[in-house]
Amino acid sequence: MTKREGSALTGLKVVWLKEMQDYAGNIRMVILMVLIILTAGASMYVAAQTLRSYVGEDSFMLLNLFTISQGPIPSFLSFISFLVPLTGIALGFDAINAEYQNRTLGRILSQPIYRDVLLFGKALGALSAMAIVLLALWLLVIGGAMFFLGVPPSGEQIARALAFYVVTLLYALLWYMIGMASSIIFRQSAVSALVAIALWLFFMIFWPMISQLLAIGLGGGDQYSTAQMGVVLGRVSPYRLYIESALAILNPSTRSLGVVLFSQLQGAIMGSPLPFGQSMLLIWPHVTAFFATIILVFALAYVLFQRKEIRM
Repeated sequence: MTKREGSALTGLKVVWLKEMQDYAGNIRMVILMVLIILTAGASMYVAAQTLRSYVGEDSFMLLNLFTISQGPIPSFLSFISFLVPLTGIALGFDAINAEYQNRTLGRILSQPIYRDVLLFGKALGALSAMAIVLLALWLLVIGGAMFFLGVPPSGEQIARALAFYVVTLLYALLWYMIGMASSIIFRQSAVSALVAIALWLFFMIFWPMISQLLAIGLGGGDQYSTAQMGVVLGRVSPYRLYIESALAILNPSTRSLGVVLFSQLQGAIMGSPLPFGQSMLLIWPHVTAFFATIILVFALAYVLFQRKEIRM
């Protein structure tokens, strides 16, 4: 092992442990965790009460806890799709510019810690913190299902719930990377937070409307082409990718995530639910898009940070 490799590994561990310590005692992290658990727990309780009368009639009872809603309380999936991006942004919007404002960045980099190691360490610390919070939430759902429904989950239900956990973690990591890149571009934490939240709102609310207008304009009047174009353009949004992936995992009867052909519709009506492996193949392009986007945003943050002047 060369001197550079040894110091990099040491520095990465130091930064990672320091970030984990900061998150453990950070009031921001505590508030976010309590908010996620309370809101998601409320939706899970309502779903469990609704499903009690259907115990034994559905072989994927646990998965329905994630998607069912009643009255004014949205589903577990709706809560998570709203709160997870905010969690990633909240952890990343001041990841770098806070070091500038506290005048600690120069002192950190004067140690045997390289810039790329600092970025990797911060990202790894945030990923670990979000993984712990989401794992606690996942265990809460599994335990709640067994307590309220009195039915142990099957192996396939556990596998699908774990796949949903991984996809949700990737979604959170993507928004953390966006927040961290924003913290590198802008020196003020308030500005970086506003920019990251504006991007989230744009992709969640405005891009679906814009993509439909573009699809109508580019479809040439053909209904099928317009629908196909709308699906392709809509998947530019990370929110669309996450919702489609989650529904394909949590609803085994989902056979297509695009424009449904007659043969697919007939199969959905007459056929049995898809096996777990087939559902994973269905969302594999979405997972690949998440990985590619995370790498792209991190590479952008890395290049910008390497060119950043660290002297105050």
